[in-house]
Amino acid sequence: MSVKEFCDKYYMDRKGTNSLKWDALDVRFGDPDLISMWVADMEFRTPQSVIDALVKKVKEGIYGYSFVPNSYYEAFIAWEKEHHGYEVKKESIRISPGVVAALYWLVNAFTKENDSVIILTPVYYPFHNCVKDNNRKLVTCDLINNNGVFTVDFDEFERKIVENDVKMYILCSPHNPAGRVWKEEELVKMMEICKKHNVLVVSDEIHQDLTAPGHKHIPTATVAGGIYENNVITANAPSKTFNLATCLTSNIIIPCKEKRAIYDAYLKTVSQIEVNIFGLVACEAAYRTGEEWRKGLVEVIYSNYDYVKTQMAKAFPEVVVSPLEGTYLLWMDLRAYVPLDEIKEFTQNQCHLAVDYGEWFGENWKGFIRLNMATHPDIVKKVVDNIITALKNRQAH
Repeated sequence: MSVKEFCDKYYMDRKGTNSLKWDALDVRFGDPDLISMWVADMEFRTPQSVIDALVKKVKEGIYGYSFVPNSYYEAFIAWEKEHHGYEVKKESIRISPGVVAALYWLVNAFTKENDSVIILTPVYYPFHNCVKDNNRKLVTCDLINNNGVFTVDFDEFERKIVENDVKMYILCSPHNPAGRVWKEEELVKMMEICKKHNVLVVSDEIHQDLTAPGHKHIPTATVAGGIYENNVITANAPSKTFNLATCLTSNIIIPCKEKRAIYDAYLKTVSQIEVNIFGLVACEAAYRTGEEWRKGLVEVIYSNYDYVKTQMAKAFPEVVVSPLEGTYLLWMDLRAYVPLDEIKEFTQNQCHLAVDYGEWFGENWKGFIRLNMATHPDIVKKVVDNIITALKNRQAH
């Protein structure tokens, strides 16, 4: 379906729906009237088939304790095989109430206090928090930024692992916010280094289904024919793909039997919650019936990205818009035009936008902003107009 058809069918104004993205702007940014381009969810209703499955479950009228049915495992396993070539075994799968929750649990299960955990910055800020909040030593390695194209400095990555006796590497694949879909040779190099130095890899692959045409997500556990899979724990979910964030259902894949035992033993000490039956119903329905919707969403995301990149290049060519290979989160470098200490003033007071700021993703990334492309093109056009107008006004003064 076309971008217009998708938006006409699924777009929804979320104001007044207790939306964190739109209805908490006053609390989060001090201004309820900003255009919300920050947190990673969408203005699009989930597929009708998901809604229908939830309504059917609600109409049963009893919401007692449940379990993960075989049908959920079958749907997830089929999705991974069909879309990503990853043949996941049922016994490897654990369910968590979210990828972020899983990161916190995995840090605690597989490292000790004061152990070092490495991340590649700029990266999703809960990666920082799950390390620091649990009294581990956060080790950051900045990606190389070549005019908005981000790559790994493998020598620096290995040096920091050795110098800090790193125990865990939390990988973002596809990478949020840099927009990279890692190539197999890049992933293999990361895995070689981590295996060499006995570093466990936790791979957050929540954006796996949202890659640009011409780019293919490669599950970390499958690289080099899967020879590293026992050193990889993968976390993913259909929540980003199908706008199901508060259904609180994510998948943790632990191929190594010994590591599963460690994880299960740790979980007994912190979590005795039951599964969310509504989340399982919604996610299973999305895996089984959501493919056409997903394709329509991808068209919207990359049409929006192309518009931003084209318009900014025409009006202010030194604004660097990173290539969006995967995710729906666009990374923009404003440093050529806006001083670092004026970025917040510029984006909020002059552009009237709520964004994720670069320094949230790492201390060296002030001057960048992250913008959400999973929204209506009319909103994106307004955002671009506001940025261009604000930059012109700055030049005029």
